[in-house]
Amino acid sequence: MISKTLFVDPSRCIGCRACEAACRECDSHKGESMVMVDFVDRGSSVATQPTVCMHCADPVAPCAQVCPALAIPITPDGVVQQADPSRCIACRNCVYACPFGVPKMDLSARLMKKCNLCYDRTSQGLQPWCAQACPTQALWYGDYEEFVAHRQGRAVRTTWFGTQRVVTRVFHVLPEEAPSLDVASLLGEARREVGAAPEEEAWVL
Repeated sequence: MISKTLFVDPSRCIGCRACEAACRECDSHKGESMVMVDFVDRGSSVATQPTVCMHCADPVAPCAQVCPALAIPITPDGVVQQADPSRCIACRNCVYACPFGVPKMDLSARLMKKCNLCYDRTSQGLQPWCAQACPTQALWYGDYEEFVAHRQGRAVRTTWFGTQRVVTRVFHVLPEEAPSLDVASLLGEARREVGAAPEEEAWVL
């Protein structure tokens, strides 16, 4: 089992954006947040969820695999770093390859930026800024054994995009009774409640 990592629990997110504000305090980001609080379906629901880098483990970091300049380093414990400024050529391959839509391209700096799990902090045994600031623990930092002992829900590391399977270092938290997170099904239910047409497309965690 992997060491301490983030657990993302959308059911606890209240959209306060404390994680975004805290992330801007990270010295390596220089006032820019690498966490995004997204509306799941703004037209039908006020539900939000934090989006962070999932630090893909299998396949290992698609963003790094497609980088022609080998600019995206991966630590021995599987944390995928943002691009090395001395190597990044701003080709955007990483942006297109990420299944979670996480990397940001800073065109003025010609540099890809993304969450690096606050490696300057977590490598010293501290929490990432986002988890430390989250008032509802929608972003929670710990290991799997701690999660099972202290938290409710089922933590999963596998995401399915159609037939494509991605195993990540970061966990998503599902309800205990849920076999998988079918986002399209949830959106369809929310749309029906407000009299809107349900979405056709589905992706499953």
